[in-house]
Amino acid sequence: MKKRSIGLAILFTILTCGIYGLYWMVELTDESRMLAVDMDATSGGMALLFSIITCGIYSIYWNYRLGERLDKVREAKGNAAGNLAILYLVLSIFGLGIISYSLAQNELNKYAAE
Repeated sequence: MKKRSIGLAILFTILTCGIYGLYWMVELTDESRMLAVDMDATSGGMALLFSIITCGIYSIYWNYRLGERLDKVREAKGNAAGNLAILYLVLSIFGLGIISYSLAQNELNKYAAE
C-alpha cells in the first residue's frame, strides 16, 4: 500500500478536471479491500464502471461501503470504530466526495507504514 499526499491528490484532481479523482477512487477501493481483507467486495475498476453507468449514484453507495470497510480496519487494529460510513455518505450526498476521499486517504495513510 502506498502513502499518498492528500494535498497533491486534491490538486491533481482539480488540475485534471476530475480525471485523477477517478484514479484515486479506484486506488482507495483496492487498497481498502486489501487492508480489510475483503476480497469479495467490488474491485476498484468495477466500482468506477458502476459509478459511470449510474451517473454517480453508485458512488454514493461506494462512499458508504468504503466507510464501513475502514471502520472494520480500525476495529481490527485495536482503535475505536467510529461512524465513517455515515460521514462519507452524508458528504457524498452533499457533493463533497473529495472530502470523503481525503478522509479515507488519511485513514489509509495511518496503516500504510505498518
